[in-house]
Amino acid sequence: MGLFDFLKKKEVKEDVALEPVTVDDEAVVALADGKVFDIVEVADPVFSQKMMGDGVAFSFTGDKTVLCAPANGTLTVLFPTGHAFGITANNGVEILVHCGIDTVNANGDGFKLLGKKQGDTVKAGEPIVQVDLKKLSANYDMSTMLIITNANGKEISFVEPKEVKRGEPVIK
Repeated sequence: MGLFDFLKKKEVKEDVALEPVTVDDEAVVALADGKVFDIVEVADPVFSQKMMGDGVAFSFTGDKTVLCAPANGTLTVLFPTGHAFGITANNGVEILVHCGIDTVNANGDGFKLLGKKQGDTVKAGEPIVQVDLKKLSANYDMSTMLIITNANGKEISFVEPKEVKRGEPVIK
C-alpha cells in the first residue's frame, strides 16, 4: 500500500466515523439525524399505503448523510446500488430501509456503500451507506422509509413525528 492509498482510506474513514449505539435487541432506532414523519405522507403509494408493511419515514438535510443500521442484527439484504438494505434484527423482526423514491433508477450514482456486505452482523447505529442528498434530490424525492416487513409476532408502534438524532428510538 502506497502513501496515497493510506491517505485515501483515512479520508473515507473520517466521512463515516460513527460509532454504533448501545441498545437492546428490541430497539429500532433512527438511521441518521433528521425528522421522522408518518409513512402515510410519503408520495409513493407502495409506501404510504403500507403495501410492504408499516413503518415511518425520515427527511434529512445537508449535502450528504450516512444511513446507519436501525437495529442489532444481520444485514440480510444490501442492494448493490445502495438505495435499499434490509436487516433481520436479533429478535427476528425484519426491517427494510429504502432511501428515496424511485432512486433505484439512479443506478447507484449518489450512493456509496461503506464496507458492509450482505450477511454481516451489524449493530444499531453502524454506518451502511453514504447518501449524496444534494445530487440525488435534484431528481428524486429523498424521503427515506423504514418499514417493518415482518414483525415476528411483535406489536410495534412508532413515535409521533419529531426531530430525531441517529440512534434515538423510533418505536415505543
